This record gives sequence, C-alpha cells and structure tokens, in this order.
Amino acid sequence: MYLLGSHVGMSGKEMMLGSVKEALSYGANTFMIYTGAPQNTRRKKLEELRIEEAGQCMAENGIQNFIVHAPYIINLANTVKPETFEIAVEFLGIELERTAAMGSKILVLHPGAHVGAGEEAGIARIIEGLDKVMSADMPVHIALETMAGKGSEIGKTFEELKAIYDGVRYPEHLRVCLDTCHIHDAGYDIVKDYEGVLAHFDEVLGLDQIAAIHINDSKNPLGAQKDRHENVGKGHIGFETLLRFVSDERFRNVPKILETPWIKENPDDKKSTAPYKEEIERFQNAAKPE
Repeated sequence: MYLLGSHVGMSGKEMMLGSVKEALSYGANTFMIYTGAPQNTRRKKLEELRIEEAGQCMAENGIQNFIVHAPYIINLANTVKPETFEIAVEFLGIELERTAAMGSKILVLHPGAHVGAGEEAGIARIIEGLDKVMSADMPVHIALETMAGKGSEIGKTFEELKAIYDGVRYPEHLRVCLDTCHIHDAGYDIVKDYEGVLAHFDEVLGLDQIAAIHINDSKNPLGAQKDRHENVGKGHIGFETLLRFVSDERFRNVPKILETPWIKENPDDKKSTAPYKEEIERFQNAAKPE
C-alpha cells in the first residue's frame, strides 16, 4: 500500500476529526491540511481543533502521518514591503507551532515571490526569514515546494531551492515538496524523461530530501509556467507518468497528495464534488505490487 491521499478541509464542529473522516471517506491513508483558511491569518485556538480525537481516529484506521500546508499569504521573498515580510515571518512561526501541536512533522511552504526585485534578492530574503523561525531543535521540517514559475515565484528550478538550503543556518530542517504540475509547467519533462529529471534532482538536492509529493496533472503544455492543476489523466502529464510517482519504490514512505480540481457534472452546476475517492482508487489498483 502506497501513501496516497488528498487535501482535506477542516471546519464545523468536528474540525480536525472531520478532516480525518474526510480522508478516510476517499480511501486515503494520508492527507494534507491547513491549520486554518489559507487566505488569511485568522486561526481557531488549538484546543478547539479536536486534535486528540483526530489522532485517535487516525490510529484506529492506520493513518500514521499527514502533512500541513502553510497559507498562501506567507511571502518570505518580499523585499519591497518590509511589513509583508515581517507578517510572513511572524505567521510562519505560528504555523510551525500549530503544525507540531497537531502532530505533523512536515509544513509545506511556497518559498515566495520576489515581486520584481530579482531572484537573488528574493532568495536572500527567504534565507533571512527562515533563519528567524528555524532552530537547532525544531520538531517540524519546512518542505519548500517546487513552483511553476508564474510571475516572480522563487523555486521554479531545483537550483533555486538549493541556494536556499546553502544559505540557511539549519539546512538539516529543510525538505522539499515536489509538485508534479509545477515542475512540468516549469519545464522539467517528467513525461519523456522521468528518470532524467529525478537524476537531476538527486544531483542538485538529493532524492532523500523529498518529504512530500503533490500529485497533479496539468492543464498546460510543458514549460508554460502557468500552474493550473488538472484531474488525473486529463492533462498534459497523463496518468502513466503520475502513476510512476505514486508507485516509485524510492517514494514508498513519502506522502503523495492529490490537489486536483473538484468536478461539476455540468458546467452550469453550482455544486462540485471531490474526485479523490475515484482517483485514489484508480492509483491504488494500478500500483499494487505484483
């Protein structure tokens, strides 16, 4: 059984307990969660999240780990607005504390956008911000996400992530979250050169640094730098390539997380439904070891 799940919500009275139940309803054995809304800094108190009950439900159903995603509003790369950087540092520190309290060891983080100041300045700012929140004995790893390269995003190349590793005080507490849609859109040809791309990553950063993989197809052709996720098998990456990531023995113990779009039966429908149960089932059936 490979570690495969999806992003799940957290709301209502059940909070994190409801998140675990949602993951189980999809047939998942791992999942990804936000500690609150990804678009703002409003957060419920930890004691309201029903963490202990969620942990018990996970234990009863064989879920041993999950990952947390930091909110999108954190931009450590901003050198233009000091107040944006300060808010990012402060909130990242809070999210690290919440991640640990919820029982996860991985916090996925978008490195940030330099907003016109250039990659070098943006990377330097990210390093500065990370050094403010990281410590020698921190219980959580920060997994820098590979990015598609839209706008002024940092992290569109493996070398940019390596530069962050090389600059921080505690690189041993960094990891990488590899997003299939993002690296495809950034120009890494995982369809025609899967092993070549992974060999390049291994040379630059090391495959052992991959702590999470986002499994997403892409609406856009190779190198488009657009970052538009597509449902499994319906985009330019395709099911077979995504299956290689899911079933790759090198990533057996790495949580693989679906972030594919919810589906509407008809374009005019107001409601959409999660595709994760069907997508997980398709992968698990195809990836069963012989």
